[in-house]
Amino acid sequence: MVTRRRVIRTGLTTVAAVSGTAAAMRPMLTAGQPAAHGTAAAGGAPADAVPAVPAGTPLFDEVYRGRRIQGFTTADDDRMGILVDGRPLHVMRRVDGTWISMANHYQPYATPLATARGAVDVMGRASLAAAPVRLPFLQP
Repeated sequence: MVTRRRVIRTGLTTVAAVSGTAAAMRPMLTAGQPAAHGTAAAGGAPADAVPAVPAGTPLFDEVYRGRRIQGFTTADDDRMGILVDGRPLHVMRRVDGTWISMANHYQPYATPLATARGAVDVMGRASLAAAPVRLPFLQP
């Protein structure tokens, strides 16, 4: 038998489940959307914050698919630093001389520039998370 108590309890359970699911999925659904001007982006930094200023020898600086890609060597020239829209992209040199990035571990590229372009292709409209670590090619 359907009672008023059962209808209300079922309705409240449904509302709680839907709102909980929506709250849990919100970061995933808004990850690829740009933040409004002056509000915090997905990484927690203000949207109008000044991007990091790299130190070291500049190797390339270009706009690829609407994203600014910058490549630098560190002061001691033993590591590579790549910024995509002012945020660091971690890249690694493999033993065979090719490069891979954190955006795509499985696709090696011949140059750091090709690696950065490949990372932009993989990321699409999503932005890189703010780096919680201090990277040697970024000035404080």
